[in-house]
Amino acid sequence: MNDAEISATATLQPIHAIAERLGVSAEHLIPYGYTMAKIDLTGLGLTDNADVQRSPGKVVLVTACSPTPAGEGKTTVAIGLADGLNRIGVNTALALREPSLGPVFGLKGGGTGGGYAQVVPMDKINLHFTGDLHAISAAHNLLCALVDNHIHQGNQLGIDPRTITIKRCVDLNDRTLRHTVIGLGGRTQGVPREDGFEITVATETMAIFCLATDRKDLKQRLSQMIIGYTYDQKPVTVGELGPEGAQGAMAVLLNDALDPNLVQTLSGTPALVHGGPFANIAHGANSVIATNTARALADVVITEAGFGADLGAEKFMHITGPAGGFSPDAIVVVATLRALKYNGGVSVDEANQVNPEALRDGVVNLDRHLDHLAHYDRPVVVAINTFPDDTQEEITWLIGHCQARGVTAEICAAWGQGADGAEALARVIRDQLQQTPHQQHRREQAEQHAPDPLSPQALAGLPLQEKISVIARTIYGADGVKYSPAALKQLGELAGTPAEYLPVCVAKTPFSFSDDRTKLGAPTGFQLTIQRVRLRAGAGFVVVYTGRIMTMPGLPKHPAAEAMDVADSTGEILNIF
Repeated sequence: MNDAEISATATLQPIHAIAERLGVSAEHLIPYGYTMAKIDLTGLGLTDNADVQRSPGKVVLVTACSPTPAGEGKTTVAIGLADGLNRIGVNTALALREPSLGPVFGLKGGGTGGGYAQVVPMDKINLHFTGDLHAISAAHNLLCALVDNHIHQGNQLGIDPRTITIKRCVDLNDRTLRHTVIGLGGRTQGVPREDGFEITVATETMAIFCLATDRKDLKQRLSQMIIGYTYDQKPVTVGELGPEGAQGAMAVLLNDALDPNLVQTLSGTPALVHGGPFANIAHGANSVIATNTARALADVVITEAGFGADLGAEKFMHITGPAGGFSPDAIVVVATLRALKYNGGVSVDEANQVNPEALRDGVVNLDRHLDHLAHYDRPVVVAINTFPDDTQEEITWLIGHCQARGVTAEICAAWGQGADGAEALARVIRDQLQQTPHQQHRREQAEQHAPDPLSPQALAGLPLQEKISVIARTIYGADGVKYSPAALKQLGELAGTPAEYLPVCVAKTPFSFSDDRTKLGAPTGFQLTIQRVRLRAGAGFVVVYTGRIMTMPGLPKHPAAEAMDVADSTGEILNIF
């Protein structure tokens, strides 16, 4: 059976029974049918982030080597690991991102796992779910409309229309919307200017939604968003738009969405699925509200960061964790034989074939990720996500390679076996967590030693260009960084301001350590090319765009949408996967 058929035949528990596993009573749920709900944080008394911190569960971050275009199953492994930990008696919850409609109808597919390691109901989560992403789109587009209306109604703030930094958004892949012109048709139609669209998950509103700790923090962050610049080049923020600012109106649209969504895995593990930024063009982690809620309700929280460790895990350590007040107690790196062979130079179509030479050539990619993660002084375990075509000989070789590096590697067969297939990995993680000191003790120990160059403390003290250089050289293996004239000008404008010391969010291809997606494995002898820089003051970071990265994806030649349908008699979604 395929993923959709497995999901459709599963018998799901009522959502109140899943909530009870976390100690949440039905009165603190806002049901969305029988199997989905939002957790009422106000009623539960978890609206203040400080309350969440008093009983924190340990965090396990799931990341990966550089993927093939199909992805390597991080979500599947994360779900299987959570199921496996619960199977061996560890009170565990999941905190995952919401899928974007872009990949669902495009090429990569959804974000609910696969096989017998899924969060369900799969079709609803992958489609409209509880409406969070639509609320984020609406809030962001409301802001865009208010900005253009302000200019049309006299432009009291003196905004230069050529400098507006926010684009409209839609949660779909549509390359034709990357560059648009609006306001055509005469005086009553607004002020003509160039505009464009980003996919919703790339917007600053999405980043703020995911990094805010509560409603007060949400509004504060929204108010700090820069919407453009005056004719004398002074920044204009959301908080200046109207007598009270526009953040209140945006928060109205985000109010219900801010409560985290509760669903379940096929094995009945509670899963908080909330927020959905991409890791290649945004910071790539679910909301800190969901993670902190899970930490307050479970002993262990399994979460993931998008794409490879060079993107998602790096941003988790330097952006998500500091914003939420947590860091991982252990890190799982998902590797597949096909990804390593792909990085060893074979095509995607040939990556499933037995090829020990390609495996040996491609393992350098995993090695560089492991070198990067070693900087964080956390237990690291390689999870080998297995597929039916994998051979025991190649798996054994990879396990031995990791052991020679001093890193534990364990098979994860959750896709085909569910919790049973992840139990061995779960025991390894349980043992690692039992040996891991409490986060506060670990921080105290770190303060007694010189900080690692990749530690959040060390990077925080560096200006932007030095931060970018450290990430490029230490993580990516670059010889240096090359800036376009526009990027140098933008960095110069931030020099001498508080923004110069904000974290960096690198927008980069997920398929290579470099900014060229064709340079696979562990490339050397290259420079990271920075094309432009954008301050995301509300989110609290600076985005640097490398290579040819774009914030509005396009559809492939044969998008998944072409095969989808709805059954006339039952309304069943067909061919979603």
